[in-house]
Amino acid sequence: QVQLVESGGGLVQPGGSLRLSCAASGSLFSLYVVGWFRQGPGKERELIAYIKSDGKIHYADFAKGRFTISRHNPENTAYLQMNDLKPDDTAVYYCAGGRLVGTAVSWTDWGRGTQVTVSS
Repeated sequence: QVQLVESGGGLVQPGGSLRLSCAASGSLFSLYVVGWFRQGPGKERELIAYIKSDGKIHYADFAKGRFTISRHNPENTAYLQMNDLKPDDTAVYYCAGGRLVGTAVSWTDWGRGTQVTVSS
């Protein structure tokens, strides 16, 4: 099991940027698929992006062009760079770890989340 801790959230003005970090414990991080999710007020949790152990990346359509996921395996850390933030991006952002099951991802480990608020 991998423990995940998110950081980097906060209050930002519309049009601003934030970089979220996800620090993972354990020696198997490099084998994991790492994903970022978010859950806005009154909304369901949704996938933003994930990055496989081989570096291949999948983005949700809404995230393409504004969000960038990356990972640095030697430091057991993953990142989510968010640019041109909008009020609708206000949400709790979660880091998740999982493994491929066929072509799907089984998410097995979750962080507690970090709040991102986009407001003027």
